[in-house]
Amino acid sequence: MCGVIGIFDNDAVISKLYSSMLTIQHRGQDSAGILTYDGKFHLKKGNGLVSDIFDQKNISRLTGNVGIGHTRYPTIGEGSVEDSQPFWVNAPFGIAGAHNGNVTNFEELKIDLFNNSFRVINSNSDMEVILNVFADYLENIKVKEITPEIIFGAVRHIYKKIKGSYSVVFYIAGKGMLGFRDPYGLRPLLFGTNKDKLLPSYAFASESVSLDVMGFNEIEDLEPGSAIFIDNSKNVFKKRIVKKPHRPCIFEYIYFARPDSYLNKINVYKSRVELGRAITKKIKNLNLDIDVVVPIPDSSRAAAIEIARIMKLKYREGLVKNRYIGRTFIMPGNDQRRKSIRNKLNPISDVFMGKNILLVDDSIVRGNTSRSIVQMVRNAGAKSVVFLSYSSPLTNPCVYGIDMQRKQEFIAVNSTPEQVAKKIGADLVIYQDLDDMEKAVRQQNKAIKSFCKACFTGIYPTGDVSEDMLRKIEEERDISKNDKASTN
Repeated sequence: MCGVIGIFDNDAVISKLYSSMLTIQHRGQDSAGILTYDGKFHLKKGNGLVSDIFDQKNISRLTGNVGIGHTRYPTIGEGSVEDSQPFWVNAPFGIAGAHNGNVTNFEELKIDLFNNSFRVINSNSDMEVILNVFADYLENIKVKEITPEIIFGAVRHIYKKIKGSYSVVFYIAGKGMLGFRDPYGLRPLLFGTNKDKLLPSYAFASESVSLDVMGFNEIEDLEPGSAIFIDNSKNVFKKRIVKKPHRPCIFEYIYFARPDSYLNKINVYKSRVELGRAITKKIKNLNLDIDVVVPIPDSSRAAAIEIARIMKLKYREGLVKNRYIGRTFIMPGNDQRRKSIRNKLNPISDVFMGKNILLVDDSIVRGNTSRSIVQMVRNAGAKSVVFLSYSSPLTNPCVYGIDMQRKQEFIAVNSTPEQVAKKIGADLVIYQDLDDMEKAVRQQNKAIKSFCKACFTGIYPTGDVSEDMLRKIEEERDISKNDKASTN
């Protein structure tokens, strides 16, 4: 899961790019990059946060009215700067791009590009493969002029060749900007227009909040399997290239996206309120003795407030978050996650002392965070701790871009809620029912018949994820983990 921005403006874009990248920092904290174009490409990328990588010296040389930005969250590799985006190739024309998602046939494509097109993929980044497949198509058809139909033909070629999830932004030097979304719309991508000036400006982004911050006043979701191309004269061309069932990732609404974002016409904050409302029926049926509802900041706050409101219980902010510690879920490696949890949160003892606590969180993945927080709350004097996840038990690897790729990582695998409660030290664990979870998120857009819930069900909507593929992914993760350990 990463964040991507693309801007095609009439003035210098670096200021807008930088500010919009800060709005998607939560989507990736490992590395970031910005590329601009003013007749040639200018690129700066590095490991760390946006604010750490870009200084006045870097920003001053990122000139041009076209730009692409990216924040990276790695699902494989050691977070090398070579894997950070954007990437660019010099032929044909010069093409640069960034993406959000995960290509499941990356290794096959890498070999194919080397053997048949003599192209070397020099990183572990899916983007480099997507970019080279696109460039190879344009080079092979030997065109001197780019038309929208040629561009859409290249995207159709990508849909045939590339498996997995991907929302992509390209800029073809001197020709135009392109955004497209995988056939199932697994990863979000939005398109913004600003017509306040004589010449309109356009942008693509992973979340609507980025377009809001940049002042784009007309915002729409790209349809799954569709592309939008803006040529150099600012003419806009749209096309639905393939039609598959729309299956957006439900975990975006549960945890990943910002609450002020709209994805697929669904507000993230409201979806979390609905998730809180949906689980109150289960809480009521348990007849629990609860004194106070406490959210685990930040994503669970909306659900916790709604639970407390409906249940007529006290709501308190009992865990204070250090804003300078990143999101532990997306940190690379369990050791780093565990070390960061205690530094990230600190309890307010008066909230917990002698109380029966209902802790509300978005999910329980590996259990490291949950275990540490339960122990923290008990040390602060809690009488009892009920741990509530407003999502269902996570039990299956994600192959579409979230760092949950080894089945044995999930604490809920082959475990009942009672066994999970024992593992994390809670008196009771409550999970959301799967159907209630999906209904809660669907309420705002019932045109979406179903979401990608592969990490909950093991059913992968692309239909091409085999047991052999899952086994290979786990082996790659184990090798990556061992390589990292040997260098520490």
